[in-house]
Amino acid sequence: MEGILTPSVKICCISSTQEAQLAIKYGASAIGLVGNMPSGPGVISDDLIRVIAQDISPPIATFLLTSETDAAAIIKHYQKAQTSTIQIVDALQIGTYQQIREGLPHVKLVQVIHVIDEKSVAEAIQISKQVDIILLDSGNPNLKVKELGGTGRTHNWELSKQIRAAIDIPLFLAGGLKASNVRAAIETVQPYGLDLCSGVRTNGHLDKAKLAAFFEAVNGNS
Repeated sequence: MEGILTPSVKICCISSTQEAQLAIKYGASAIGLVGNMPSGPGVISDDLIRVIAQDISPPIATFLLTSETDAAAIIKHYQKAQTSTIQIVDALQIGTYQQIREGLPHVKLVQVIHVIDEKSVAEAIQISKQVDIILLDSGNPNLKVKELGGTGRTHNWELSKQIRAAIDIPLFLAGGLKASNVRAAIETVQPYGLDLCSGVRTNGHLDKAKLAAFFEAVNGNS
């Protein structure tokens, strides 16, 4: 992958300090900690999120995944968890990103865009002006029971490529990534970072062999 920078990797759905340290050992530069969600894997209590986050030292980043859609509720959720970063997995409906920034001035804001169609491209470009990172995933917030991540599905990477080319902030790519497809994802989208959950797990638990294979692929060694 000459000419393409090696992306950073965030391992999501971390459920214990042991899993966090295992992910970091294999090369993760960030971990994802999943708060209450309407569906999907990896949900843990806010108390446990805080315990895991307190065990992680910089430069490793800790992401709180919140499904709250009210700026004030997002701030309250963060105050329980105390991570370095907030990953907002649904559209902000009440309040503003500026309100969150004023309440939490030292916390990075990540907005998830679920890539469905061309409207997702426009949405990502617009929101990129207000947050620190855009994360593209394969959920569907329009369903009766919202899918807000952890689907294990890929999406149209050509749309993701359009978004990456059009925004001026870092972009993370998520959705169905695993060792067998991650190089194609990197070559197509050229993201700043990668985010995955199920692609390095077996029966819900982090799998050392899958972690090794994934990082080998990311680094161009397989």
